[in-house]
Amino acid sequence: MLVVARRYVHNTMEAEDVVQESFISAFARLDQFKAQVSFGAWLKRIVINRCIDTLKSKHQRLVALEDFHISHVTNDNDTDWQVAPEITVEDINAEIEKLPEKYKYVVLLYLIEGYDHKEISEILNITEVASRTQLSRGKQKLQNALKVKQNEARY
Repeated sequence: MLVVARRYVHNTMEAEDVVQESFISAFARLDQFKAQVSFGAWLKRIVINRCIDTLKSKHQRLVALEDFHISHVTNDNDTDWQVAPEITVEDINAEIEKLPEKYKYVVLLYLIEGYDHKEISEILNITEVASRTQLSRGKQKLQNALKVKQNEARY
């Protein structure tokens, strides 16, 4: 859970605090655990919610994801989207960091954490339509930024 928290908050000590608060929260709400998902998935969701609350309250930026892979950026629906070999994981991380927060959160939750739009809508308190729209716009902005980066790398 600490690794998950570190994806969202910069400071290790702050991530540890988030994890500790999440465990306390989970323990206090243990009666709400319905076993519809694994306990780990339930706890991970609590950790992510706590991270987002922390970020919102402090207006901090999200950390770069060291384990991010280019293949997560594209999917079968993005057949026209190719990432050039000269684009590095660091380039992608940097461009994700530049996304407006409303897009960045949805992009991270969907592409990195693997949540669906229903779960994202619950986590961020937005509608599923808003989640889809923000993901689409965020991916489009990311794609455009990577194309610019690709063109810069050629010259």
